[in-house]
Amino acid sequence: MKRKNILSKRLLVVGGVFSIVFMVLVSRLIYLMIINGSNYKELAFKQWTKTIKSAPKRGVIFGKNGSELALNGDIYRVDVDLNVLKKYLADKKIPEEQAVSQLAQKLDIKSSEVEKILNRKDSKGRLLQFVLLKGKVEKQVVDTIKALKYKGIIISSDVERVYPSDSFLSHVIGHTNSAGDGISGVEQSYNKELAGVPGVKVTEVDRDNNELPYKEAITVKPIDGKDLTLTIDEGIQELTEKVAKETLIENSAKSVSITIMNPQNGEVLAMASTPGYNLNKPFEEGKTYSKIQETWKNGAISNAFEPGSIFKVVTAAAALKNYVVGDQERFVNDGSIKIGNTTLYNDNKEKYGVETFSDIIKNSDNVAFVKLGQKIGKKDLYKFTKEAGFGRKTGIDLPGESTGLIKNFDSIEPIDLATMSFGQGIAVSQVQYIAAFNAVANGGRWIRPHVMKDISHKANGKKVVDKSYNDLGEKTIIDKEKAALLRTYLERVVKEGTAVDTYMKGYHIAGKTGTANAVSSTNGGYDSGKYIASFAGMAPANNPKVSLIVTIEEPNSSKYYAAKTAVPAAHKLFSELFKILNISPDKR
Repeated sequence: MKRKNILSKRLLVVGGVFSIVFMVLVSRLIYLMIINGSNYKELAFKQWTKTIKSAPKRGVIFGKNGSELALNGDIYRVDVDLNVLKKYLADKKIPEEQAVSQLAQKLDIKSSEVEKILNRKDSKGRLLQFVLLKGKVEKQVVDTIKALKYKGIIISSDVERVYPSDSFLSHVIGHTNSAGDGISGVEQSYNKELAGVPGVKVTEVDRDNNELPYKEAITVKPIDGKDLTLTIDEGIQELTEKVAKETLIENSAKSVSITIMNPQNGEVLAMASTPGYNLNKPFEEGKTYSKIQETWKNGAISNAFEPGSIFKVVTAAAALKNYVVGDQERFVNDGSIKIGNTTLYNDNKEKYGVETFSDIIKNSDNVAFVKLGQKIGKKDLYKFTKEAGFGRKTGIDLPGESTGLIKNFDSIEPIDLATMSFGQGIAVSQVQYIAAFNAVANGGRWIRPHVMKDISHKANGKKVVDKSYNDLGEKTIIDKEKAALLRTYLERVVKEGTAVDTYMKGYHIAGKTGTANAVSSTNGGYDSGKYIASFAGMAPANNPKVSLIVTIEEPNSSKYYAAKTAVPAAHKLFSELFKILNISPDKR
């Protein structure tokens, strides 16, 4: 009886031990199969498969008239499956040094670099499986590599962006990095649409990493990127860049930016900032990276400057909108006005006497505009300025846009209101200003500037539009009749005022000049002897089909006024634009 009890106890202990072991094993299996099963499955999948990516073709960038501005070169990349290559060399009794020498010679790489690549290891000291030997390899070189007949060498299409016209439209187009991703211009802002989706080839392999012949590879073809058509008119862009370069040289200026638009729909027809840069060689030798990045900046959207008298167009529009001025209004001007403890003057202390509203615009009368600003009042001038888009980004479809600068409403003192009325104490970008200026041109509508016309793809050799630009953000900021009246005043500036050198018989150009001191980047004050000269214009004045703005940064101090710098540039532009846009003169 005693022995039976002992045996029962032993069986109970053994059974308990087995039960515990069984439970541990079951728990472990649950952990391995259910809780962590997906991770182990992924590891196993990696062991018995290999994946090779294939690059999609990046979309082509076209000009409005069909010119190819950015396209893809016929280029390849050479990858190596190290396991397969090393086994092949061993089986064929080919010394690795020989393979290294041959590959280095054909790919124009140092033997030491090839040797390093073929023995590259991971963080745990294990030989990597797939390594890139060289990218951006031309077809004739690839053919010599194929002739070696080495197993484990993988040839595939690579990303190579080509810009046929080098620096043409450089700041708008932008460029890509070594991985093929856009890092500036529309290459960046439309990278997702242009890039496409990489394809993959997944094959099963044996223990030696050779493809299994009876297993079909899983291939997902790459999806090529969409094509992008810009609003840029290639002929107008060529003219704009030519004039920008000439203006830069003629005025010994630091930079020149020009933007030309269709004011009726927000399309940018041309945009040039000089100096530009070579899109095929964006990393200029001898320059620091920060200096190189400066050359990539699009001055028309990134640079904020004091607009000076071109801002009087905005003040005049605010006055008309708020019914504070009319043709019967008279301004008496003795050349100066005192605001608190500060006395403000006309540019050369001119005394214009009694003037109409049209006169103060024609004469670009600072003192009269201070009085006009006071009539409008801080609240309404500030409100209209914000409605016109100042102090915030326009949302143009290009990266790097500046917000400009307007003081907070509560911090605007009487002196700030006074100087703001004639374009000092605020900062605007060129594209920000022309968006507001276009509202005067098109009958009162603010429309978002844009450079994308449409996104498309090819089907059976024909263009299929996937999306046209429609993010216009359109809003009315001034009545149609008042915008038309203001255009007549601005036409008088060209016929009789500060922009008279823009005048062309038979054509009706409306515009405004502006000359402002350059703001110091170090102390926020003004840099002595440095100026920003601008001209904004539109034509024909009664129904504008084109608008433009020319901004010259730091022209020669001996002739820095806009009338002597920006106006001659505008004259060159308009004289050719009338021909390109088929705008005929009349007999008036």
